[in-house]
Amino acid sequence: MTTATDKIDTMPITMTPVQIRGLKLALEGDLYPQEGNKWTHLNATITYAKTDRFKERARKIRFATTTTVVQLRDFGLLSEVGADEGEGQLRQEITMAGKIWLLKNK
Repeated sequence: MTTATDKIDTMPITMTPVQIRGLKLALEGDLYPQEGNKWTHLNATITYAKTDRFKERARKIRFATTTTVVQLRDFGLLSEVGADEGEGQLRQEITMAGKIWLLKNK
């Protein structure tokens, strides 16, 4: 029986930069579905740099598309976690195989 970490060792995964960004986003926290086929953190808001006193240069909310999330799940780097108690929606979290892939490659 092979586990997800065995798949990483035996099967080299070639990923696009978009998939790598999606995996790094999942490393920062669980991804929740949003409107428009986007996945992002649960309470993602627009932020500003500490040095931006007048809040002129907003940092955009980072997201991953549904196709990217599905591809990462097919690779075994993300896993689908059950619904939350109050919200009833699924979320994606990074697996140990995903963390190991990031350590080895990026």
